[in-house]
Amino acid sequence: MREYRVGVMGWPVEHSISPAMHNAAFAALGLKDWRYDLLPIQPDIVRQSLSILRDEGGYTGVNVTVPHKQAVMPYVKPDEIARALGAANTIDFRNNSATNTDVAGLVDDLTANGVKLNGESVLIIGAGGAARAAVYGLVHAGAKVNITNRTAERAQIMLADLTLSAGIRSAQFKPMAEAAQDDFSLVINCTPVGMWPNVENSPWPDDLDFPAGVTLYDMIYRPERTQLMETCESRGGRAIGGLGMLVRQGAAAFKIWTGKDAPVDVMFDAAQAALSAKK
Repeated sequence: MREYRVGVMGWPVEHSISPAMHNAAFAALGLKDWRYDLLPIQPDIVRQSLSILRDEGGYTGVNVTVPHKQAVMPYVKPDEIARALGAANTIDFRNNSATNTDVAGLVDDLTANGVKLNGESVLIIGAGGAARAAVYGLVHAGAKVNITNRTAERAQIMLADLTLSAGIRSAQFKPMAEAAQDDFSLVINCTPVGMWPNVENSPWPDDLDFPAGVTLYDMIYRPERTQLMETCESRGGRAIGGLGMLVRQGAAAFKIWTGKDAPVDVMFDAAQAALSAKK
């Protein structure tokens, strides 16, 4: 019986809960010949490692996490999304194609939570890779997107890059003090501020009131409830954590590799169990 192997490459990757999610999904669908591994790969051997995994290791594909999402790009065939973001997180070695499922993970989870996007005003906090995926996904979903970031220059560089790579011109930068006064229906935190173990931190300044009555989507999933989520709820808003995005981006990769719809509920339960085990 042939074994189909996939995994997640990064440095480090020991913290990843993706193996728990995917292996539970394989078991639920009776895919006994599929296995998902941790693949710790140092940054200076990315090219060689891709070749070994593909040509010698017998891997069908891989997920890619930090710090390799940009580094793999010259060695794969990126699709439109990966090219627009300048980063790939899913590779299919059968045709050496690559995409970025973070976009689908975010938009699908927002939709699953009943969050309206088309025509809505959205504020994105951050200017890193996660923010790029959010801007791309939200603009294509019809949202009116504004970006705020503690470093204005970094946000403006991100927007300039997206204009060149994806033709996105509608997204605008706003300083936090100005953004706090605007009427947004959705705020998305794309920064790691508030992630375990620094759970007391928040990307929102203490001297600014958080917008009242909005929906907050915090991409952080550890801890399950962040300081920013508590701030949002104290202002009468609704707060959603980021575990669903992790699960749904994984589900999109699962479909690429296996050709089958992922059992999202099974993956969600496995992810929650894995997180609980790490506490």
